[in-house]
Amino acid sequence: MSIPRLQNPRGEAGRPHPTGRHTHRARPSPTIPRPRRTARRTGPPANGPSLDNSSSTAATTAVLRPALPAALLLFIAVTVHSGAMDTLVHFLDYGAGVLALVSLSVTVLWGLAATDRMVLHTGHRLLAQAVHRGTAVAGLGFLGLHIWVKIAEGHTGALSAAVPFTDGARPFLVGLGSLAAYTFLAVAVTGAVRGAFTGIAGSRWWRALHMSAYAAWALALVHGLKSGRPAAGWAVAGYALCVGAVAVRLALRMRGGRRES
Repeated sequence: MSIPRLQNPRGEAGRPHPTGRHTHRARPSPTIPRPRRTARRTGPPANGPSLDNSSSTAATTAVLRPALPAALLLFIAVTVHSGAMDTLVHFLDYGAGVLALVSLSVTVLWGLAATDRMVLHTGHRLLAQAVHRGTAVAGLGFLGLHIWVKIAEGHTGALSAAVPFTDGARPFLVGLGSLAAYTFLAVAVTGAVRGAFTGIAGSRWWRALHMSAYAAWALALVHGLKSGRPAAGWAVAGYALCVGAVAVRLALRMRGGRRES
């Protein structure tokens, strides 16, 4: 009896197995090409700085490091020798306090503007707060310069400036300036760490400390007008403008608060 031939899927006739079973040929597995390995570059990148540029930069830096302090010392020596330093100190003796008071007055104005909700939008209030902080830093810088110049020129002592109402010549007026300086410093420090005053009680304490800047500003005005020599016309005009601007802004704020209530 003959064994019939079977057809595989390709239509080819399969050979009969000696045992009578039909076998299929295994398909060869396709070969996957291996990825080629790229050679690693050991040198500097193509677009990076070359070795010559880096060496020239290092040489320039090595030359400029001692040159900058030498140029600064030469500038200071020329300034002192020409008498410009004496002129600067003479100006700061009378102008540093005025600059401090004007800067702190502008700080008060921008602080009031930052709380306005009738005219300013959120972005404008954020800008006003940034200007408020910047002028506060400038005012504290001028205030420290004013105190240093007064002590250096012998108009008051370090103890009299540190402890209020201990000056021998003008204890009351100099003491007002010392109190104003301490209050402004406390307001600046508490304003910088605003996040530490959390909760209702902490927020009330922070607001009370921040509002004391108005009292310090008033004390600084009296100190600036009466403690030294008679103020020049431009200084009196600047003080008057500051007082008028702050008074108008406070009136507008109180009026806005009554409307909201």
